[in-house]
Amino acid sequence: MRLALIFAVLCSLAGVAQAATASEPHKAYLTLIIDDLGQNLPRDRRVLALPGPVTAAIMPDTPHAAEFAREAHKAGKIVILHMPMDPATGPFAWHPELSIEELGKRLDAAFEAVPYTAGINNHMGSRMTAQPAAMAWLMGELQRRHKFFVDSRTSAQTVAAAEAQKIGLAHVSRDVFLDDERTEAAITTQLQTAIKLAHKQGSAVMIGHPYPQTLAVLERELPKLKAQGVEWIDIKLMISVRSNRAMTGHGKNGIYR
Repeated sequence: MRLALIFAVLCSLAGVAQAATASEPHKAYLTLIIDDLGQNLPRDRRVLALPGPVTAAIMPDTPHAAEFAREAHKAGKIVILHMPMDPATGPFAWHPELSIEELGKRLDAAFEAVPYTAGINNHMGSRMTAQPAAMAWLMGELQRRHKFFVDSRTSAQTVAAAEAQKIGLAHVSRDVFLDDERTEAAITTQLQTAIKLAHKQGSAVMIGHPYPQTLAVLERELPKLKAQGVEWIDIKLMISVRSNRAMTGHGKNGIYR
């Protein structure tokens, strides 16, 4: 009789614990990257003042690239190289017709222009990120340099993240662009889309730009993330969370399409 009573109590406690576990909300993580930095110091400093671990993506062909990289690093932010790729132009830009040797020279020069980089993401690049040979070479080079890659996914034809995944290079892919439409209403909607996606799949990677409208929305809305059950984490932790697996929108069963 006593054993039966103990067993009944244990079963009841197990049921309570299971119910409590089931009712606990899933973890939802967000990461924010701001692109196109290095052009305007007063504007870009507003990015550093955002209340969390924003990633600063700095373009090498901007007048304040090195200075702002130093400021961002000193402020404790992760700095990445915002690498120009075709159809982008300029002295650092990658184009499909360039040799691997020339691509390497431009990558070296870009890293020299932007100190303290932990990784890179592509600026534009819809033509370039669709080139398997160049992307395979880039991922191997980043592995050698101990840097990660963020696929901005400026084109559905990108093979960049797939090449990174093949060699086990630390990487993530962008989920949501915040400001393709530069109005506060549209940007707020995109931020809510990212939050919903984070709740649905556990994480979301956002990319925005230092537009006045974007910064106004982020300054207003980011402090509210915790109340919405979302944790804002830095890009390195997001790479760890995703463990180099593709999200549903980017592939199937964790493998990039």
